Amino acid sequence: MGSSRSGWHGTDRHDTDVHGTELIGTGLIGTEFLGTELLGRIHSRAAGYDRDNAFFAEDLEELAAAGYLRALVPRELGGLGLSLREVAHEQVRLAAAAPATALAVNMHLVWTGVAKALRDRGDDSLEFVLRDAAAGELFAFAISEAGNDLMLFGSTTEAKPLPGGGYAFTGTKIFTSLSPAWTRLALFGLDTESADAPKLVHAVVSRDEPGIRTLDDWDTIGMRASQSNSTRLDRAVAAPDRVYRRLDPGPSSDPLIFAIFANFEILLSAVYIGLGQRAIELAVESATGRVSARTGQTKAADPITRWKVADAAIAHDALLPQLDAIAADVDDRVDRGERWFRDLVGIKSRSTRTAKFVVDQAIAVAGGAAFSSSSELGRLYRDVLAGGFHPSNEDSAHATVATTLLGPAPD
Repeated sequence: MGSSRSGWHGTDRHDTDVHGTELIGTGLIGTEFLGTELLGRIHSRAAGYDRDNAFFAEDLEELAAAGYLRALVPRELGGLGLSLREVAHEQVRLAAAAPATALAVNMHLVWTGVAKALRDRGDDSLEFVLRDAAAGELFAFAISEAGNDLMLFGSTTEAKPLPGGGYAFTGTKIFTSLSPAWTRLALFGLDTESADAPKLVHAVVSRDEPGIRTLDDWDTIGMRASQSNSTRLDRAVAAPDRVYRRLDPGPSSDPLIFAIFANFEILLSAVYIGLGQRAIELAVESATGRVSARTGQTKAADPITRWKVADAAIAHDALLPQLDAIAADVDDRVDRGERWFRDLVGIKSRSTRTAKFVVDQAIAVAGGAAFSSSSELGRLYRDVLAGGFHPSNEDSAHATVATTLLGPAPD
């Protein structure tokens, strides 16, 4: 791999199950889980997955074998017992190697993180998620629906109550990352029939349930290895013991909503921080490797190039301390009160916007070579565009912050 691995520091670890093994310090937060050799192999496959619009099957197999899918599961339940802060750091490192792999793995990590956050706060309603993950089940996220900008506050999917407490879900979910491999699908829909309707019903369905169909519709310009296909539900049944919330439509103070929002925004931000980190490394490689025909010196000696690299680094350097602070407060159950949602949309917005700026600067440094379809920077440019589509988007983020500062918008 040569210099392409320059950003993955630290001693490599045995790339199999490390449950019970001491973790290696990095000087950042004291632990490092994913080994440099594993990350190097993942990096070496990223371009091929992107070129072929293929699922990251080999990456997923290696990450599962390393125990990474159990990272947020408490040790007493069969996991590795890592904190959200620690896993966020690992996602930064994984995204520097392969952004699409990190983005897809995020969806499983989010659900184990949600279950952990609730359990840490005395709510064991999702402990089955942690136990299933420890047993090797893979969780996917089925929230988004085409044209539905209510996100967690409303659903166009029908949740039909069944005798005994189960539900049958009918509708279409979009951006279902891990589509080829998930075994458990966390989803929600709207119950309009029960006596206390309407209620938003949150549940988990198993892949072997009838009425679940994955569409082959993932043909995007970036984040291709995530294979985030749409999922068609036709009376897909969630068993009574897999129905864990019935909430009123609209904003909710239920801890589940906070747990989903916090884990999603933090781990998503980590992916784009890692992507930006890799772009800076590639900019440095380009600047030190390109020689100017005019001066005979490398581009690293050019004042404009130096300014662009420094400008990208200054913007990027501000992000990880913010991510650390927010993730640590989730781990430590700190009550930020009404600031929580402002802070969470803020870190997501800053991380994705900064990553795009950093990639733009890196491409300016690299020049025309970045325009090649085989260029890693060109792939990062396409991957980083996905940041604007993840919740909360820029409109939603600004509306959230404006509400905290100015009060609700007038009708």
